[in-house]
Amino acid sequence: MLTKIFAPIIQRTPALKRTIWKRWYEFLARGYKQDDWTFMNYGFAETGEGAARLPLEAGDEADRFSIQLYHRVVGGIDLTGRDVLEIGSGRGGGAAYVAKYLHPRSVLGVDYSDQAVALSAKRHSAPGLRFAQGDAEALPSATGSFDAVLNVESSHCYGSMDRFLGEVDRVLRPGGYFLWADMCGPSERETIRQQFRNAGLEIVADTNITANVVLALDGATEQKRKTISQFVPKFLRGYFEDFAGVQGTRVYESLRRRDVEYWCCALRKPEAG
Repeated sequence: MLTKIFAPIIQRTPALKRTIWKRWYEFLARGYKQDDWTFMNYGFAETGEGAARLPLEAGDEADRFSIQLYHRVVGGIDLTGRDVLEIGSGRGGGAAYVAKYLHPRSVLGVDYSDQAVALSAKRHSAPGLRFAQGDAEALPSATGSFDAVLNVESSHCYGSMDRFLGEVDRVLRPGGYFLWADMCGPSERETIRQQFRNAGLEIVADTNITANVVLALDGATEQKRKTISQFVPKFLRGYFEDFAGVQGTRVYESLRRRDVEYWCCALRKPEAG
């Protein structure tokens, strides 16, 4: 909804872009506090037959597609005993999944919206898990605080990708990992790769997962429509369906046609010296 209405303006005005997205997520956190809505990402589904099914507790099955996206973003990086930061933690489901299943020492979820932070802190509890309000371009953390930084479907909201990546590099320890997933136009992809390199981050893995994301959106469409019709006023349902990537919407069709691509990357900060 927001990008459709304000895109010509916000792309030229980074501060306004950040403010608009913040207000949107605060609106969602303040107005839609359903306990079973803890993820906002588009999800990930395996495209090949016979793929191993990610084991989840029964209570987490409803969020399988969204959790599988986090699982895919983390990939083979072992987070056991590590200090993990998620930037853009939203409603807290992803940070809670990492804390619950991947055995880190600590997980800090940072989000620009204080409403989302309050909602996450109230809803999620796990050893070493906490949430804080903060700006992705000026993180409230000391230099060299984390072994891994996660950023899932959030960086397109930021005013400056370069400042954000500079902060990622600052808070990572040498040898630490930046685990990123987001959407971009095909013509933007090489620019983003160069921004990663300019920040001093080494690209370890760089994968186009658009087909997997579209398959997840297909699988979640019926439930999303049902939930939106239950909780959202009729005059807003079209906007919510577009934001959620429901089949047939502008967002869904952009991904299906590959006008927009969804990428998943693992990057590493070089060892000191």
